[in-house]
Parts: sequence; C-alpha cells; structure tokens
Amino acid sequence: MIGSAPSAQAEEILDPGQTIVDAHHHLFDRPGSRYLLDDFVQDLHSGHNVVATVLVQARAAYRTSGPEELRPLGETEFACRIADEAATRIGPNVCAGIVGFANLMRGDAVRPVLESHLTAGQGRFRGIRHILAWDADARLLNPVYPTTEDMTANPDFRSGFAQLATLGLSFDAWLFFHQIPRLTALARAFPEVPIGLDHCGGILGIGAYQGARHAIFTAWRLALRDLAECPNVMCKIGGLGMALSGFGFENAARASSSPQLANAWRPYVESCIELFGTTRCMFESNFPVDQVSYSYPTGWNAMKHIVAGASAEEKDNLFRRSAANFYRLALTEQ
Repeated sequence: MIGSAPSAQAEEILDPGQTIVDAHHHLFDRPGSRYLLDDFVQDLHSGHNVVATVLVQARAAYRTSGPEELRPLGETEFACRIADEAATRIGPNVCAGIVGFANLMRGDAVRPVLESHLTAGQGRFRGIRHILAWDADARLLNPVYPTTEDMTANPDFRSGFAQLATLGLSFDAWLFFHQIPRLTALARAFPEVPIGLDHCGGILGIGAYQGARHAIFTAWRLALRDLAECPNVMCKIGGLGMALSGFGFENAARASSSPQLANAWRPYVESCIELFGTTRCMFESNFPVDQVSYSYPTGWNAMKHIVAGASAEEKDNLFRRSAANFYRLALTEQ
C-alpha cells in the first residue's frame, strides 16, 4: 500500500447519487509502494458513485524483455487484465479508458508502437502521456522521465505527436505551470489532437517557488487563459494533493477535512472552470499519488463543496460527462 494521509474522522458523503468518472488514477506494485485493484476497490466503495475510471500511465508492469520501445505495452496489457478482473467482481468500467506511454521522440517510427497499444488495449486504449514536466531545479523532476525545456518544439517530438491524430488518439499533458505557453503553441500547431491538461496545469509551491503563491497564481492563470482559447484542450482538475503543489497537506498531523481542502483549492478549481467551462473540465482523483494528503472520499467531497452552487447539468459535466466525452467512454446516460 502506498503511503496514506494521517487518519481523520470519516465524513458524510456529499450528494452520494452524483455519478462520477474518475478521469485519472494509477495502479502499480513497486517496492514500498503498492496500489492495486483490491486497494482501489476499497476506495471506490467508500461512498461516492464512481461509475467508470481512466487509468493513466505510471510505468507499471512494463515488459521485461523484447524491444525497448515496446516494453510500455506491458502497462496496457496489465490494465486490461485489471479491467477484466474488476468486471467479474464489481462490474464493468474500471480502467474503461487507458492512457499509456510511447516515446514520441521516435518521430514517425512511433506509429507501430501506437498501433500495438491499440491492439493490446482491447478497445480501451485512448491515448498517450509522454511526460513533459521540466524545471531548472532538478529536485522537482522525476529522473525516470527524461525531458527538456523545449521538448514540445523538437521536430522529432512533433513528428511523433502528429501520429496521434492519424490514429484518433489523445494526449495527456503533465507539465509545470511555466510550461503552459509551450503547450499552447503545440495545441495550436495540432488542433486535430485532443489534449488533456493534467492536474490543473502543474501548480508549484516548493523549492524556489515556496512563498510565491500569489505571483505563481497570477502567471498560471494568465497562461491558462491563453490555453483555454484552444478548443482541442480540456482541463483535468485534481492532483493538488501532491507535495509539489506546496499546500502542505501531506505534512499535517491530522488529515485535512474536505472543507479545508476546498478552501485551499477553490481559486484554482474555479479559475479552471471559468476559463474552460464545465464541458471542457473533468475531475480526477490522481490516486494513489494524492493519497499522501487525503482519503479518496474526502477528495471527492472537497470537489463537491467547491461546485455546490452549480446546476445539475454543470455538475454532471464536471464529474462525469466531460471525461466520458474526452476519453470516448460508452456510458449510459444517467
């Protein structure tokens, strides 16, 4: 089990009938860090009405042999096994959509890898996440994801990115707030590729960014405003429990309540919704990564607090319909 937030008193589930598509979660088994179907089922059964989920790449279950470029297919195969097992235990739609990894820096040569993902995904494969997060401070980076400041402008990357459009695949963009203008340029160059902006666009609040929350918010919002002008981009709202965000929830002696989370997140969530609109925003849990800061039901309660004044249709867009549309999930209207 991955590290969890400090214990807190269980909360009453808000609006338990609201249907939810969890637009971003992971499953993996690493030394000292495990979150698999049994763990996820426990969270899914904690009170909220989660009707489908989208698994996003996290270097899980890669193949250990064969060509290097094909080894990430192991994660897609793993996700399909999880989906099949879940269907026999709790019903369909766990890992209803799968976002994998393929090295887009391979340029045109990435196409066979993408086609292999589509085959391995058994109708569930939806797109690629090639992590872009870069900062001058190497302490903020994950060394297993090599990146550069200008990767999105690299001709090889763009040749690989173009292959997504030819195969009807989307792109999940994980980057930091100061890189959003680069993503905007990419989105404008490839308007036919659907892009999901992960984790509200990479808010930073540690390292050199500690103590500069107002300035960072201002720069982030300005950049997000320009990105929102690209109709092929949608915003995934979540990921604010990561230590990178600088809210410090992971260091609290007692886990934060959903009203506390909502109070801290509100300016960011409301800005995303204001700029993109509810039809282009979707909520995500980012579990188990965000689990260091709060529990699964508390995180969803926080989102429900923030949008309590929205209409029923707006809430359904945010919690379910936008994600189902972006990831092309065949869900029955409820």
